[in-house]
Amino acid sequence: MDLKGKKILVTGADGFIGSHLTEELVRRGHEVRAFTLYNSFSSWGWLDQSPDEIRRELDVFAGDVRDPHGVKTAMEGCDVVLHLAALIAIPYSYHSPHSYVGTNISGTLNIVQAARELGIERVVHTSTSETYGTARFVPITEDHPLQGQSPYSASKIGADQIALSYYTSFETPVSVIRPFNTYGPRQSARAVIPTIITQIANGARKIKLGSLEPTRDFSFVMDTVRGFLAIAEADDCIGKVTNVGSSFEISIGDTAALIAEVMGTEVEIEADQQRIRPAKSEVERLFAGIGKARERAGWEPEYAGREGFGRGLKETAEWFADPANLAQYKSDRYNI
Repeated sequence: MDLKGKKILVTGADGFIGSHLTEELVRRGHEVRAFTLYNSFSSWGWLDQSPDEIRRELDVFAGDVRDPHGVKTAMEGCDVVLHLAALIAIPYSYHSPHSYVGTNISGTLNIVQAARELGIERVVHTSTSETYGTARFVPITEDHPLQGQSPYSASKIGADQIALSYYTSFETPVSVIRPFNTYGPRQSARAVIPTIITQIANGARKIKLGSLEPTRDFSFVMDTVRGFLAIAEADDCIGKVTNVGSSFEISIGDTAALIAEVMGTEVEIEADQQRIRPAKSEVERLFAGIGKARERAGWEPEYAGREGFGRGLKETAEWFADPANLAQYKSDRYNI
């Protein structure tokens, strides 16, 4: 499928990955409708900071994916839906699990039901590597068992299965992208890399973190964006899950050390108990197998390996170091 000439709806367009994806679609000349979360301030989230030439091209729809009427209205006249809207913070899912069922599962149901009724040509649903839980084998392929080790990951497993069920039941053309630990400019401080960078950028040399031993496969946001576009165009991804990651594994402790190196400083790490997940809920190891992305969609990470991770961290740290950007983060507080 060629996205050229297609009208594309991006849900969660106001968020971290969604805003980067929306901007890239506009830069490539696509007609884009940006689904943002309704609020009384008329905020478009991160899209408020997009260049004027991008914001002028956007068709913005403010709503809530939990509302089936609003979802269907937003999708009318669109050919392709890139569905990113979700609640993603793992600690908050311990606090308010019901909201994750409503947004992640019911919201996804609303998307695929409307896609079925409207005859949408392609839906790309966003999963997460958290659905795999702690790796039973590595690299983690799409055949790895699913393990709901937090309410968040359980809700995303449910959402993924709802999306795929519409392909098997009704032939709704749904593809599932499963990104591994995306990072980059604009990411919420609920994530570990912005947590480290913002503390250092604000002058802290004792960095508060949770567990240091778990490993992650960090994927730079523009690699993830290219993954969305490649999977949206790949007919062989329909009805399937496709991993997107860097295929590089690094511990949280080593990540903190590398960030300090990139930012030209030395840090001491302090354990902060409120940042540590319940023992059985912690995902101890993630390491992406990305062979299917290569085979089905011709996708490769451009920020791969330790060298690529270092480049991505440098770009990310430079963005956060801008005082205007840094001022939007509360690095002295733990963001649940």
